[in-house]
Amino acid sequence: MSEQLIAVTILWGFVFIYAVMATMDFGAGFWSMIYLNKEQTKATNIANRYLSPTWEVTNTFIVAIVVAIYSFFPGAAFTLGTILLIPGSIILLLLAIRSGFMVFSHVADDYRVALTYISGITGLLIPGFLIAVLPISHGGFVELESAAPSLDLQALFTSPHVYSFIGFAISSTLFLSSLLLADYSKTAGEPNAYKVYRRDSIILGPISLVMAVLIMLTMRNEANWLYTNMMEQLPLLLLSVAFFVIGGLAIFVFKDRHGMKGVPRIAVIAVTIQYLLASYVYGRAHLPYFIYPSFTIEDGFTDSASFQAVFITYIVGFLILFPGFFYFWRIFMKDSHVREDTQTE
Repeated sequence: MSEQLIAVTILWGFVFIYAVMATMDFGAGFWSMIYLNKEQTKATNIANRYLSPTWEVTNTFIVAIVVAIYSFFPGAAFTLGTILLIPGSIILLLLAIRSGFMVFSHVADDYRVALTYISGITGLLIPGFLIAVLPISHGGFVELESAAPSLDLQALFTSPHVYSFIGFAISSTLFLSSLLLADYSKTAGEPNAYKVYRRDSIILGPISLVMAVLIMLTMRNEANWLYTNMMEQLPLLLLSVAFFVIGGLAIFVFKDRHGMKGVPRIAVIAVTIQYLLASYVYGRAHLPYFIYPSFTIEDGFTDSASFQAVFITYIVGFLILFPGFFYFWRIFMKDSHVREDTQTE
């Protein structure tokens, strides 16, 4: 495996982890807004309880993505930064507004409702703008021949392919977050909130699958090179669909040991594996391009000595941080702790 491939694999790993954690995080903000005035279900309390301790952990990975780009591909940073200046600035602004909500909602009681709506709205807008980066990389929207690369915003936001990605991002955000909140509600001993989020996940799962199919259909017309490469890995795509079906059965058909319908923990794991397989197929098919057809992972790659130093630093960082993240989630989802906190409410 070449140094460039190792570097881009690490970068893609950060992107995947952030994508899964952020969709759950952003979706929790949206559900908190939707169920704000339905206290009998305690759905908003559950969403806020999940949202509060996880947003800082989630933001750790977006920092890791930026650092990885500048560390491994310093020559690519200028090109990507120039192309993504406008959408990137919008994303940063929305993240700043959302972070402001997370900080001040605990102390500004008079504005808590307004801040909840801000969090909910940005929780849908941010994934939509973030995922728009992917179709930009498929080619057709960027002029790379001039000294200053430019992005054709008119072509970008009139492309069906882009809107299929945005629809997928929003539906996946709501689907993944509802699944995790269903699991969290069940762990917390809140059956009413569990029923609400289980119902939401059952509705949104098929919608997410339809949006994924729309991505492939529009990709065939607008980025046929990528579609062809992905079809060469059709068995893995079908395997990802199989895990999606397992997740659907786990939340809709399976029963737990108490006879209650739905085993959300299995559903969360199965759907996460499904997204991992699909993202692997997409990432592998995308190689070796950062932006098709002329900007590859070899362009702007750092020198070998710098790569080795940064790579060792990341390995040491993983050994230190990952046990901490694992311990955090173990405490966060532990039955006795969650129930005690919920009863205190």
